[in-house]
Amino acid sequence: MDWLFWLGAIFGIGILIMVHEAGHYLVAKWCNMRVERFSIGFGPAVASWEYKGTLFQLAPIPFGGFVEIRGMNIAEDVDPDDPYAYPNRPAWQRFATIFAGPGTNYLFAVLLAFLLYGVAGVPTVRWYEVDNVNEGFDAYGKLEPGDRILSIQRAGDPEPVPVYFTYGYQPVPAPLGSLVHGTGGEPFNITVKRGDEQHTFAVAAREDPDLVHQQTGEAQYRLGIEMTFVLERADVGVGEAAVAALAFPIHQTKQSLSDLYKIIVGEEEGQLAGPVGITRAIKQAIEDGWIIAVERLVLFNVLIGLFNLLPVPALDGGRLVFLIYEMATRRRANPKIESTVHMVGIMILLVVMIAVTVKECAEFF
Repeated sequence: MDWLFWLGAIFGIGILIMVHEAGHYLVAKWCNMRVERFSIGFGPAVASWEYKGTLFQLAPIPFGGFVEIRGMNIAEDVDPDDPYAYPNRPAWQRFATIFAGPGTNYLFAVLLAFLLYGVAGVPTVRWYEVDNVNEGFDAYGKLEPGDRILSIQRAGDPEPVPVYFTYGYQPVPAPLGSLVHGTGGEPFNITVKRGDEQHTFAVAAREDPDLVHQQTGEAQYRLGIEMTFVLERADVGVGEAAVAALAFPIHQTKQSLSDLYKIIVGEEEGQLAGPVGITRAIKQAIEDGWIIAVERLVLFNVLIGLFNLLPVPALDGGRLVFLIYEMATRRRANPKIESTVHMVGIMILLVVMIAVTVKECAEFF
């Protein structure tokens, strides 16, 4: 039955791609551009049909897709008198067409979140829950499986530091691991929720030579517990579900941009996920249940929308930069320069994607 989960994950990838490309397609048609092909997947078509002058096709490589608009390809010759070609349409229409891809991912994320919250409720609190306590650690015999961690108070802390996530998955002041490591082995108080009661225990972390910081190489202090995240949900009305659905993409975008900034300045180490990694994540979510699967699709729609809006050559955001320049100065950028920039961007992205995909595939063996 494992193959069914993989098939479902590939179908989920297809939804992400279809939503993005449908945004480009619908707005291009609305702006009277000639859309010649709409492809889900790469490679030769395994199924195709024509509708209103556009060839729709399914291709065998499922990790991508494209909408082919006349005159939009970098090296394509365009009749300057063709009113249906992309370069000959007003700048605002070209901007709307490019922006529509990631914009539709965001809109679809809101729609999915609204349906999910209306049916399954709005997430309110995300807890660290203890699964197991390892022998040999001070927490053994104090913490128990099922305990939900509320806060930590280290020596010198004026108040306990909360370590659970509230709605929107706003980050806690510091991850649990960082707080524990920051004790340096000194005893601290940890408060947990056990059933309907709260308990506070004095525990001390222990240095683990097998767990080292990726940047400093220092051994990390561990509490000796294995944990999972547990999400609580609250039933809400239509209005609250709509507000929560609109809020999630905003929260997630802010968090993602914050994480990206920390990676750029070297505060955190980044980890790229390619098509195989995304497919594996969706597969795992499907195995965990339909609620987790839909949540993952909501998240990936936001991330794909945000990624494509980054001002990187060859991405939608890179094209938008040139269009913003054109609308601001009322003159187009040099086509040769723009083509070269996007071509270099495509080559770099292709090399990075191949490297990431090879690395992800190697993890299977």
